[in-house]
Amino acid sequence: MATENEKRKRKESSDVRSKKKKKQRSEDEEATKQLRFFESAMGIELSSLELESLKDNKCILEVSEAADSDVTVLGKTIRAAFGASWKEALCEGKPVEGKVIAGSPAVLIITSSALRCIDLLRGFRSMTEQCHAAKLFSKHMKLEEQISLLKNRVNIASGTPSRIKKLIDAEALDLSRLQVLVLDLHPDVKGYSLLTLPQVRDEFWDLFKNYFYQPMLQGHLRICLYGYQSNVVMQGSD
Repeated sequence: MATENEKRKRKESSDVRSKKKKKQRSEDEEATKQLRFFESAMGIELSSLELESLKDNKCILEVSEAADSDVTVLGKTIRAAFGASWKEALCEGKPVEGKVIAGSPAVLIITSSALRCIDLLRGFRSMTEQCHAAKLFSKHMKLEEQISLLKNRVNIASGTPSRIKKLIDAEALDLSRLQVLVLDLHPDVKGYSLLTLPQVRDEFWDLFKNYFYQPMLQGHLRICLYGYQSNVVMQGSD
């Protein structure tokens, strides 16, 4: 017969497994909700096979409610997504021949405005001391200046859809090292966001479908829906 100590250990082990399963189930449910939200925004319908593949690949980066409203917590969340290699990927300032080419960020943030680009980059300030973040928007910045900037190593970049696409087309912005795509979904004072602001919305989906959708499906790119909770709250109040 099992001793009381053995019974206690078995119960503790069972409790741990139960908590892990519950946590995994909760994460899967949240991932499904975010994928369905994104699917609706894209105006497409994912097959059950595509949905399961995206969930298995963990293509949606889990963001806490705190990170959803605090750019500093967002920065820490993105850092954690790179695991032990975060310093090498996000902080080092020199190109590595054959591994890290110029103008190829590991993190790309897409927002609806120049002001939002700057706001979100504040959350990554501690990681951009050696390698400055690239600001990729048109306000007060010439395309030629940004092309020149992208001839250096870039780990983190933030920009608007139209300027990002122009820099890709100019072969200045390289996507081969991109691992995390942050989409700023926070609404502005008029209630518009990256996915709803006229023109910007169309520019974003053109960019996303051409350059990011397939890498996401293939499990090469993780998406962070920053501001997802705010959108859910707004939709619930409609």
